[in-house]
Amino acid sequence: MAAKIIDGKAVARELRAEWKARAGCLRARGIYPGLAVILVGDNLASRVYVRNKVNACREVGIHSELHEFPAGVPEEAVIFRIRQLNANRTIHGILVQLPLPRHIDNRRVLEAISPEKDVDGFHLYNVGALVAGSAVFPPCTPYGVMRLLQHAGIAVEGKHAVVVGRSNIVGKPMALMLLEAGATVTICTSKTRDLADHTGRADILVVATGRPKLVSGDMVKDGVVVIDVGINRLPDGRLVGDVDYESVARKASHITPVPGGVGPMTVTMLLVNTIDAAERDARCAPPAETGCRRSPAITA
Repeated sequence: MAAKIIDGKAVARELRAEWKARAGCLRARGIYPGLAVILVGDNLASRVYVRNKVNACREVGIHSELHEFPAGVPEEAVIFRIRQLNANRTIHGILVQLPLPRHIDNRRVLEAISPEKDVDGFHLYNVGALVAGSAVFPPCTPYGVMRLLQHAGIAVEGKHAVVVGRSNIVGKPMALMLLEAGATVTICTSKTRDLADHTGRADILVVATGRPKLVSGDMVKDGVVVIDVGINRLPDGRLVGDVDYESVARKASHITPVPGGVGPMTVTMLLVNTIDAAERDARCAPPAETGCRRSPAITA
């Protein structure tokens, strides 16, 4: 069996084109979707991620602002800026680039963001609301995974989904979103005993541990759908996922590549959430003929 590749780049392009049109509808009414990005310190990887997000905003017609602070900035100064942005009607989304310096409490900073502007989906309100299936904004990476499954025509309802990874950013919300979509969900970690016993029973396998090539072909069954969220750089410079692509692809029905799978979708769903926030703020329900119809539900 040769797995069908789920091309995250292609899906992201389609979504960006759709939401660029919706941003255009808003701008035609004098409403300019706005995203504020807060960057603390000089982490090189964070700067790369922020640059990519700012460029993506420009591509789809979102106004973006970068608010930079030195690494030693007091926590209260960051929170004060967030409160200013909460009150700014021209800013519809606020993103704090993680990680923050050790002296800053991530939770305090993230919870200072208004839930209606929490386009990363990290606020306690949005995380908790996932349990009830009513988050204002789903976290971007799990949201992107659900859209990939939807685009590939993969039914989730009734399937056994195994999530390997328990992070607040990916693993936990991913499990909740799959559960909401009707899957039977098993959550594992990289330290789960007999991990292969669990992964081997998965119809849909999502791996997000940050452990390169943790899951190999002998740990999955024929026909499994594999979503590899991990991205790891090996000593030789190669980028690989948390799944051993070559061996797993020989048994899977569908698989995401690394790079080019989940990664492009994470930034894209940030754009989607920001434009959605602008529509909500404008109490906007665009007529169908404008091409601004809402996207299908992520639970499809």
